Amino acid sequence: MEELPDLASLSLAEIATLVEQRRLPPVEQWNPSHCGDSEMRIARDGSWYHQGSPIGRQAMVRLFSTILRREPDGRYVLVTPVEKLDIAVEDAPFVAVEMKAEGDGADARLAFRLNTGDLVTAGPDHPLRFTEGADGPRPYLHVRGGLEALVARPVYYELADRALADDAARPGVWSDGAFFPLEPAA
Repeated sequence: MEELPDLASLSLAEIATLVEQRRLPPVEQWNPSHCGDSEMRIARDGSWYHQGSPIGRQAMVRLFSTILRREPDGRYVLVTPVEKLDIAVEDAPFVAVEMKAEGDGADARLAFRLNTGDLVTAGPDHPLRFTEGADGPRPYLHVRGGLEALVARPVYYELADRALADDAARPGVWSDGAFFPLEPAA
């Protein structure tokens, strides 16, 4: 697999180009029979495990992440044209570990790098949502097909700083023309 890009060195236009060039397998078109359990788990911190042991090769994690799908009933599966296997996900299958922001207010754009190397720009097709958890606010970014990324705590603090720097009546952030309030939806 190709080397992960350095988010800090890219403009948001370059990030958008990279996102468009990335071709993912058409997992939504594959409907094989369910074959069982993959004996894999994605931990809350984004670490991947097989039979209880961490998957140490990042290239393997990135490869498996491309065939991950969320079923209509909420289950997560790894799917190929010929098999479908359950995978346990403790929270969200991805973690947004880095953010790059350009612009301010309604003209802002926020791009995120996930723990798998994927790049996602928040906006109408990739909304941010906030829930309240036992340990405080839990922000999530829609990645694709019902799959989300938990926004890592340091990245959440960057979002909160942006929201508080804006003098809006309601704290939140803008990205790609969409406004995302920081407080959980009622």
